[in-house]
Amino acid sequence: MKRRAFLKTAAAGIAGSSLLAGCGGGANETGDAPGALTRPQVRWRLISSYPRALDTIFGVSEEAARRVAALTEGRFQIQVFPPGELAPATEVLGAVQKGAVEMGHSASYYYTGHHPALVFDTGTPFGLSSRQQTAWLRHGGGLELIRSIYADFNIINFPGGNTGAQMGGWFRREINTLEDLQGLKMRIPGLGGQVMNELGVTVQLIAGGELYQALERGALDAAEWGGPHDDMRLGFHEIAPYYYYPGWWEPGPGVSFMVNRNAWDALPSVYQEALAAATAEAGLRMLARYDARNQEAFREMREENAIWIRPFSQETMQEAERITMDLIESDAAQDPAYRQVYDSFRAFREDAYAWFAASEHAFASFAYPRAIS
Repeated sequence: MKRRAFLKTAAAGIAGSSLLAGCGGGANETGDAPGALTRPQVRWRLISSYPRALDTIFGVSEEAARRVAALTEGRFQIQVFPPGELAPATEVLGAVQKGAVEMGHSASYYYTGHHPALVFDTGTPFGLSSRQQTAWLRHGGGLELIRSIYADFNIINFPGGNTGAQMGGWFRREINTLEDLQGLKMRIPGLGGQVMNELGVTVQLIAGGELYQALERGALDAAEWGGPHDDMRLGFHEIAPYYYYPGWWEPGPGVSFMVNRNAWDALPSVYQEALAAATAEAGLRMLARYDARNQEAFREMREENAIWIRPFSQETMQEAERITMDLIESDAAQDPAYRQVYDSFRAFREDAYAWFAASEHAFASFAYPRAIS
């Protein structure tokens, strides 16, 4: 509690710098009576972890900003910045926590060094699909638990979109066995990176905008990012022709809007409602765009003779799952807060898997193509 009080004190004042009084001054909402105070003019800055070239995941922040402006008749404006202009891609949480910016858009698993339970906000290897992740956060108690973690950093978080199930990354050579992973230099973040490290991979965390050059220079042997749409835009296929699936470490990874708590508390309630609604709508559209654009890009990949699409071996999948569960149980044994989040996540996953096995998986097993070429 002392830590939270200190963080709030250290970040105090951001609200005053963010609110510029309207005609009548103050933050009161417009009433029907003559002489009522107008809603204030608000100017925020948002930093994204994603470069502009990744139009879908960067664009979700721009869309949220547009919707906030529309819902508040232009009185609440949010300016969006790519990584590197105000803070590096993997330091968004710190920038928001300190009040350097009012808002950020990032993946929580970049910040497990701050608290390991943040991994569940994004998703875990062999965890939840995009729909299941959203259901756990919105209706399974997950969001409340994650917010209790973020509160220690003077941040309130909002679900900010999902990519859907990802692919397993690009490799400069074939990966047929566990032995082929030994010594491989690969970009992969989060808990998936820890698992790969246990499998003998040399793991590196590099921002998306720097991956092409790292592969080209040979600093990396492999890199994972997302799905076909983003990966093609980043040009990985030009250097690493082997494309593996599935992305077992990210079956439905979500990203989050992070809002400085002092800035949030200073907003008029109608602006808070506008921001919550805008981020939810933008996040929903992000997943829909990825679903549409990934299938188009995947068709192009299958038509490209220079791209080799390969599955991970069952041996690799089984060993990765075993290591994942060992790592999660180890962290849960050491941290009561982590245990609380994990217990909720695990219980929800058990029920979700049973239901989806009887519905989604049963249909997909029959209807989808039996092989990918």
